[in-house]
Amino acid sequence: MVLTAPAARRRTGSLDARTHRHKMTVERVFDELGHFKRFQACLYFAAVFQAVACGIHYLASVFLVDTPHFVCSVPGNITDVLYYNLTAHSLEDILPVFKSGTGPLVVKTAEGEQWELSRCRCALRINPKGFSYEFDGNKTVKTCDGNFVYDHTEVYQSIVTDWDLVCEKEWLAKLCQPTFMLGVLVGALVFGDTADRIGRVKILMFTSFCQFGLGVAVAFSGNYYVFVVLRFLLAMASSGYLVVVFVYVTEFTGNKVRTWTSMHVHAAFAVGIMVVALTGYLVRVWWIYQIILSICTSPFLLFCWKFPETPFFLMAKRRYKDTQTLLESIAHFNGLECRLKELPSQSEKKLSILDLFCSVRMAGRTCTVWAIWFIGSLGYYVFSLGAVNLGGNQYFNLFIAGAVELPSYLIGCLAMDRIGRKKTCAPALLLAGVACMLIIVVPADIEVLAIALSMTGKFAIAIAFGLIYLYTCELYPTIIRTLAVGSGSMMCRVGSVVAPFCVYLADVWVYLPQLIVGILAFIIGVLALLLPETLGRPLTTTLEEAEALGHEPSKKKDGLEMKQHEVKA
Repeated sequence: MVLTAPAARRRTGSLDARTHRHKMTVERVFDELGHFKRFQACLYFAAVFQAVACGIHYLASVFLVDTPHFVCSVPGNITDVLYYNLTAHSLEDILPVFKSGTGPLVVKTAEGEQWELSRCRCALRINPKGFSYEFDGNKTVKTCDGNFVYDHTEVYQSIVTDWDLVCEKEWLAKLCQPTFMLGVLVGALVFGDTADRIGRVKILMFTSFCQFGLGVAVAFSGNYYVFVVLRFLLAMASSGYLVVVFVYVTEFTGNKVRTWTSMHVHAAFAVGIMVVALTGYLVRVWWIYQIILSICTSPFLLFCWKFPETPFFLMAKRRYKDTQTLLESIAHFNGLECRLKELPSQSEKKLSILDLFCSVRMAGRTCTVWAIWFIGSLGYYVFSLGAVNLGGNQYFNLFIAGAVELPSYLIGCLAMDRIGRKKTCAPALLLAGVACMLIIVVPADIEVLAIALSMTGKFAIAIAFGLIYLYTCELYPTIIRTLAVGSGSMMCRVGSVVAPFCVYLADVWVYLPQLIVGILAFIIGVLALLLPETLGRPLTTTLEEAEALGHEPSKKKDGLEMKQHEVKA
């Protein structure tokens, strides 16, 4: 098998026929070597295994910054505690039932002093008569001065309890997740662009080692600021891996299985969420919890250095000898004989994010795709944060939250393969918009219906959000594919940052968040109908091919032109 650049230019007819054959040659690799045989299966499951780490690190902060019940500490040994009609001999016995915003805890020390303890202040009773919960006398009120007693029933040790991130420092704890999301945004853009320039494998290796190293380093953070910086870098690495792995598995699997292989990367992310819940339930010390989560996928590091570069990237960079070696390896591993004799040559261009807007058609496509990324993330978090509190065990709730995502990906896969990407994405967004509108008109006393509509909206948004990764890969050519996914992921993170502020608008009007999401989802769903369908089409390698999606001549006309070219030749 020999890979050569196209022969010297001959007559126009012969050149056009050859160009038509070359357009299909890259996808024909999978027809010859298998769409998902042993070689691709080994790479896929290894790459997806590491994607579990992304779900882990994205959700790890749920328990890292968990704030347990707490009150001010007082000098002296406490002998008696009152909380309304409850009595105890230590704060540890009462704290599990203590609720923020309710009355204080009243304690009596061995020295005879009586204190009223709240979360961020304490009051010393002056000349009390007897020991009772109610007191109308004078009190000396003061702040806690960094002395707190925490409830260790649910969380034995978190960064909140270690560094007292409560009261006037509470905002520091709340800043952890937005800072992480900022790192995700930066990582998606930086690594997406870099992967298009230096290769997918180098980025996968680098981000995998960074996830392990930075994940463990977070556990040994000496103070809050080191913790935040390390988590920011960890977010960049996790985001970079997640963006590139979608492109990697897409470029190594044929179009017959591409829908399933892409969507089930999301399933791996959901598994990561369930791992967080299980680990959080079993380990209640934050730094041990962080170490265990970081080493969950460490076996991947033993063999990720053997990952090959994708044939699409190699040919886009005109590395034909490397492509030849790779195809021979795939054929040998799959027990097949590769009969591909000639692959197209392509001139390498230095592209940037501006090339996503290289024409009016591509600019419109990019704006629509970015909007889908944005509303997918915004809608997902608004539905999640605005849903009725399930109550019960928080670890079980998080586990279920990850598990319920799996059916949406299954249904999304079935629909994408049968009716197409566009005809799945657009109706899903329209359904989410309609569900939001119906929530607004549901009577307040019919909570079951409101919850059902909320779950319907979340389910529909999850389908659209799940398929946009693959759809983006198929809408853009090899030379700019990772950058397209990376920039889309950046818009996704913008949505996740905006979502909490959108939820806060419920203070203005209880249904305002749903109204905003509903209007945006409906409008973007209509715009999605203008995107080209990519089901069953080969991945494009040039901007010209990508721009022509949805505007190709019919197969009948195309076949007639081919016959004419062959006659002329």
